Amino acid sequence: MDKVKVGIIFGGSTEEHPVSVKSAQEVAKHLDLDKYEPYWIGITRAGAWLLCDGPGWENSRPAVLSPDRGVHGLLVLDDGKYETIRLDVVLPLLHGRLGEDGATQGLLELAGVPYAGCDVQSSALCMDKSLTYLAVKAAGIATPRFRTVTADEKVDPDQLTYPVFVKPARSGSSFGVSKVTREEELAGAVDIARQYDSKVLVEEAVAGSEIGCAVLGDGPDLRTGELDRVALSHGFFKIHQEDDPESGSENSTFIVPADIPDEARSLVLETAKAVYRALGCRGLSRVDMFLKADGTVVLNEVNTLPGLTSYSRYPRMMAAAGISLGDVLDRVISPALKGNPR
Repeated sequence: MDKVKVGIIFGGSTEEHPVSVKSAQEVAKHLDLDKYEPYWIGITRAGAWLLCDGPGWENSRPAVLSPDRGVHGLLVLDDGKYETIRLDVVLPLLHGRLGEDGATQGLLELAGVPYAGCDVQSSALCMDKSLTYLAVKAAGIATPRFRTVTADEKVDPDQLTYPVFVKPARSGSSFGVSKVTREEELAGAVDIARQYDSKVLVEEAVAGSEIGCAVLGDGPDLRTGELDRVALSHGFFKIHQEDDPESGSENSTFIVPADIPDEARSLVLETAKAVYRALGCRGLSRVDMFLKADGTVVLNEVNTLPGLTSYSRYPRMMAAAGISLGDVLDRVISPALKGNPR
């Protein structure tokens, strides 16, 4: 039986580049090579596309994903000539902007190549936190109170109740996020957020435990990992910004399974699945929520392409539920081979 030709796109030209490379390196350790033939497509920080022998940029050659559906894959420059490589499916491993926001998914739609994970619409919807909140709230799920700030807009600090969080509306991880406790801190926090996105979100600080849920699958057939709880030593939760991320976050640890009551656990799981479906997610996503002292659940955010590194939350939660990263990859790639419905 022929192996499935999987294009695995990693790297990227945004601040998430190093995390994406680490995710690809971890995927390389767990991908079933008896079933899949990987083609490692690395995007440099400068935005150049390269076909590599592995996720470490070995023996790279210039390559592009052709939008021509007749090619159905890659054009690879070799000795002054182009060769074509037909791909059966693509697994995007690009976190944050230009990878998790629907941009890469749109290119794959043009190319006619099936791909794993969320589609263009759900990727874009989940990337913009303000749109996420609007869609989820319309489905009857609680969200923080928030307001958006456009590129040229100024915020009157007197109109807010502190503390608030100021964050880029469309960015990954904790980049550009500030907790503001006093009026005089607001303008600086908005400036920091605008380094990552012209659209800024100012939202209330929700008092509660931060709980994550790893969701896997499509439609009614969803699997979840064990919940985790973010235990903070100080400040607010940040990840992927430390000098040595493999050693863990500087101010937090993750308790898996989350040490919360069974009733709360059931509510968080059902809420996560409801959020996933309301936003049209498929393949995999991590849904982060707040569990308040009164037992209510409030959405925090949705990551449509969570980190898959050795220290990432998503694979850790799945492993605790008995689902290995190899199984996750198979469950994400196999359905995508049927093509992406329009």
